[in-house]
Amino acid sequence: MSETNRIEYKRELTSELDIEKEVVAFLNYKEGGYIYIGIDKDGSTVGVSDVDDCMLRLKDRIKHNISPSAMGLFDISEEQKDGRSIIKVTVASGIEKPYFKTKYGMTPRGAYLRVGTSAEPMPQEQIDRLFAMRTRNSIGRIVSNRQDLSFEQLRIYYDERGKRLNDNFKRTLELLTDDGKYNYVAYLLADENGNSIKVAKYSSLDRCDLVENNEYGYCSLIKATKSVLSKLDIENKVAATITPMERIETPLWNKVALREAVINAIVTIRLKYHPSLRYSPIGLR
Repeated sequence: MSETNRIEYKRELTSELDIEKEVVAFLNYKEGGYIYIGIDKDGSTVGVSDVDDCMLRLKDRIKHNISPSAMGLFDISEEQKDGRSIIKVTVASGIEKPYFKTKYGMTPRGAYLRVGTSAEPMPQEQIDRLFAMRTRNSIGRIVSNRQDLSFEQLRIYYDERGKRLNDNFKRTLELLTDDGKYNYVAYLLADENGNSIKVAKYSSLDRCDLVENNEYGYCSLIKATKSVLSKLDIENKVAATITPMERIETPLWNKVALREAVINAIVTIRLKYHPSLRYSPIGLR
């Protein structure tokens, strides 16, 4: 039997084989699929010499190199074909799409989709759309543990940019659950909440050499993020080199790149992402 949209053959499991890419593609595919180790591309059986070791390495790589966790979505078993042992990896279609290789994150280098008989990079637009759909069904549905929320800091942020929060902003910014209660997004953007961001400064690469530790938060996430960026801006010392022609100033790091890294870390890791923070007028950029 030849490869299909749901069947992939691999001759052997090696360190060079990107098995994670194949698993991710099936996790993102609507029907899941099967990966066989020990079968050549032409369908001929070559077998697996050490089945137990191969199964252990497969499980370890899938478990640790793919996000969100694929645990419970795959099964690894031994089968016999043409008198030889092969390994069958059964991959179910995941409900937390997009799945991606942790090393590369939610980018076309990390997220793949099964197209025909191959795993193809997923376009960034599709990645963003799938992620927005996923989080809208999670963080947007979590009811805030507090319902006495105020949003003066959010109003100030809008005013500073010449915008105005209309009476419908709670619905427009998706701060309410289906039954009209404040959700967790509203809690994070409210004037008071129980979340904070810590910024630590070390004198060396050794994390034991802590020289400064600041905490920003318990307020609107937007205000806390601005405080973090202001602190990093202060720390961004500029070195100057005097040449016969000009004075060349070089900061410790690129301000724009650092800002993007900080915002992406907060949005992706702390918030588990919500589309309104990136695409709506309250976007931190």
